[in-house]
Amino acid sequence: MSGHSKWATTKHKKAVVDARRGKLFAKLIKNIEVAARTGGGDLSGNPTLFDAVQKAKRSSVPNDNIDRAVKRGSGLEAGGADYQTITYEGYAPGGVAVLVECLTDNRNRAASDVRVAFTRNGGSLADPGSVSYLFARRGVVVVPKTADLTEDAILDAVLDAGAEEVNDIGEAFEVLSGASDFVAVRTALQQAGIEYDSAEAQFVPATQIEVDADGVRKVLRLIDALEDSDDVQNVFANFDASDEVMAELEEDD
Repeated sequence: MSGHSKWATTKHKKAVVDARRGKLFAKLIKNIEVAARTGGGDLSGNPTLFDAVQKAKRSSVPNDNIDRAVKRGSGLEAGGADYQTITYEGYAPGGVAVLVECLTDNRNRAASDVRVAFTRNGGSLADPGSVSYLFARRGVVVVPKTADLTEDAILDAVLDAGAEEVNDIGEAFEVLSGASDFVAVRTALQQAGIEYDSAEAQFVPATQIEVDADGVRKVLRLIDALEDSDDVQNVFANFDASDEVMAELEEDD
C-alpha cells in the first residue's frame, strides 16, 4: 500500500515555501470564494468550502481575509468575481506531460500567461485530450509526520473510508483515494485524532517519466513560471527522479 513519489515530495516542499512567501494567499482566497459561490457559505454543509478554509488557515491566511472571501462568494458582500475553471495541457522539456488548472475571470489573460510560460521555458502547449489521459482524478489528503504517527496507523484509520494508498513523501504522508472519497478519508482521520494539512481532488499521473537533474530543473522552472500567474491554481506533471538526482537538487538550494 505504500510507495514514494519524488514529485509528490517536491510539490509538498514547494507548497510550504510558497506559503511562507505569501505566494499562495490570493489563490487560496479564490478557492474559498468559488467554493462558497458553488455550495453556499455554511462550512458544515459545504465540505469543499470547509477544506478550502482549512487549507488557507494552515497556510496562515488571515481570518479576516477568509471571512470576506466566504461572504463575497455567498453573496453577502459585494465584489465577488465570476471565475471560470479552464484546464490547459502541454509538455515540459524532455516530453514530461503537464496539466495546468486555471481559475480566472479573464480567459484571454489566462491563456496568454500559460502560453508565454510554456514558450519561454522550453515547453509547448498541446491539444485538449493529448495529455489528460495520462492522469487520473484522485482524492489526495496530506498528513504531516509526527514522532508517534506511523504509516500503518494512518492506513488503519482510513482504509474503510475508501483510501487506496498511503505514501511516504518525506515530511508528510500522502493518502490517495477515489476523487469522491477524500472527504470521507479526511473525516476518518479527524475521528482518529490525526491532523491533516490539506484534502482535495487532484490530477495524479498514472505513469511517470524518469528525468535527470537537468531535466528536473527545467521542469521546475516551467512550473514556477506557470504558478507566477494569478490565474493558475494548480500544476501537475508526470515526472520522477532518482534519490541521487533529488539529493543533487537539494544541494542547489
